[in-house]
Amino acid sequence: MSVSKLILEDGSVYYGYPFGHQKSVAGEVVFNTGMVGYPESLTDPSYKGQILVFTYPLIGNYGMPDFSRRDGILNFYESDNAKVQGLIVSEYSLNNDHRSAEQSLDDWLKSQEIPGIYGVDTRSLTKKLRDRGAMLGKIIYMDNDPGFYNPNKENLAVFVSIKDPVFYEAGRKKRIALLDCGCKNGIIRSLLNRGVSILRVPWDYDVSNEKFDGLLVSNGPGDPEMYKQTIYNVRKIIERNLPILGICLGNQILALAAGADTYKLKFGHRSQNQPCLEVGSKHCYTTSQNHGYAVSAESLQQGWVPWYSNLNDGTNEGIRHIAKPFYGVQFHPEASPGPTDTSFIFDQFIGILDG
Repeated sequence: MSVSKLILEDGSVYYGYPFGHQKSVAGEVVFNTGMVGYPESLTDPSYKGQILVFTYPLIGNYGMPDFSRRDGILNFYESDNAKVQGLIVSEYSLNNDHRSAEQSLDDWLKSQEIPGIYGVDTRSLTKKLRDRGAMLGKIIYMDNDPGFYNPNKENLAVFVSIKDPVFYEAGRKKRIALLDCGCKNGIIRSLLNRGVSILRVPWDYDVSNEKFDGLLVSNGPGDPEMYKQTIYNVRKIIERNLPILGICLGNQILALAAGADTYKLKFGHRSQNQPCLEVGSKHCYTTSQNHGYAVSAESLQQGWVPWYSNLNDGTNEGIRHIAKPFYGVQFHPEASPGPTDTSFIFDQFIGILDG
């Protein structure tokens, strides 16, 4: 059996066996501590440019779910195709068994041209990434070395955002403009399930001339400071005092548009088990997250306050304005994969639109 290897920028080498599409790739190596949800994670646009390490030891046991659609979007995936650069797992399940499985993970990765390695000591690898922080890395297959690649040095939105506006009609009269910086399908499903119509537009689209009741700035990959046009456009909506909700990267963009700063986390938050405390209360929620940057709470301008904080490391998990309808959360209220503890964030936002 052939052998592949993962090489980190510090010179560390991890050996394993190839599966999926057999080729060499490079990117930023990060880890996810979720026990389930690999189809959603692998198609999450926020992973663009990254080699993903799953800490849960067994991956692939329930295959890949069906490719059915509702309202034009896939029901069980967060975008139409894989967004990761590559996949690292401890044990790949050669057999999958689930009533909704239509394909094995191995076959799906081949169709998406995404390489994987199994048999890697992911516990040791994750400990290194926790100690050293997220690092650049490359999967080497058949000695073909692609060189290192840093996805944070470019604007990844151009690879994951839609190219032209799309409108989703729903039952309510309220309309949300959705700035797609790499939007997960779960956000769209959550809004449509609540009867809100959506005008989904590209990341750099000027929505100021469109008709809508509130703006939602989506998740997305990479450094938020790369989204300069998005930040400029959001600032114009702030000046109009229209309701705004930022999710994940959208939280960071909202903060930057309001004059605050962001910074890169050591190894990021990527899991479905992050505890977040609502500031000023004793309410704690288990949240789903996927981000490598955070808002500097100390840099918030007058009128802005922290909304949530992470109980693991104390980092900011949300911001809000004390007098105006501007809100942002670093976690994912659509939680795809779960948990759904914070889905009420959508209800609160729609309640603001209804006045």
